[in-house]
Amino acid sequence: MQLVEFPVVKEGLLLALPLCILTIFLAFFVPLYVTILLVFLNLSVLCFFRNPRRTTPSLEGSVIAPADGKVVHIGKYIEDQFLGEEVLKISIFMSVFNVHINRIPTSGRISDVLYRKGSFFSANLNKASLMNEQNALFLETGDNKRILFIQIAGLIARRIVCWIKKGDDVTRGQRFGLICFGSRMDVFLPLNTSIDVEIGQKVRGGETILGYLS
Repeated sequence: MQLVEFPVVKEGLLLALPLCILTIFLAFFVPLYVTILLVFLNLSVLCFFRNPRRTTPSLEGSVIAPADGKVVHIGKYIEDQFLGEEVLKISIFMSVFNVHINRIPTSGRISDVLYRKGSFFSANLNKASLMNEQNALFLETGDNKRILFIQIAGLIARRIVCWIKKGDDVTRGQRFGLICFGSRMDVFLPLNTSIDVEIGQKVRGGETILGYLS
């Protein structure tokens, strides 16, 4: 079970702890500037894997941002990889400086989770949606609306983490995974969804409302 209230996720601790031990050991043998660099690296790892608390809106029908970052695409899209229909697509680009914890956009049940290997193009490019390594999650709401959201690896990222599985009941704002070191999140919504964000806007996962389901 993921320790959701801890300020750093366990994946970060598993990286930082050995690095911290190595830093302490090497501090007795290497120049001071090397020790300082190692301490900075430790702090950078902890910062990247930070796990902040968020206050999630509870407005009826609201769909919240599943990730921190900048909105780089909004528009109609024929999603023929998984849904086979025209939908509204919102893409969020996460830089290495963003919080990389991913959150459930709205409450429902996970009907499927599909992982696919791929390339590692820069996540701010549209072709990353089609060609990069990704993990697709299908959610069905209580009134049978279908939402698809996809974790997409970026240029540097080489690991997608997902803590939920097919059949899980999930709630809006719940943490469900992360993508390491710069990445992208695509969200596909029904065509009649009322969109409440714009291209270029910075969003906060678990807090910013992307739109409202009709």
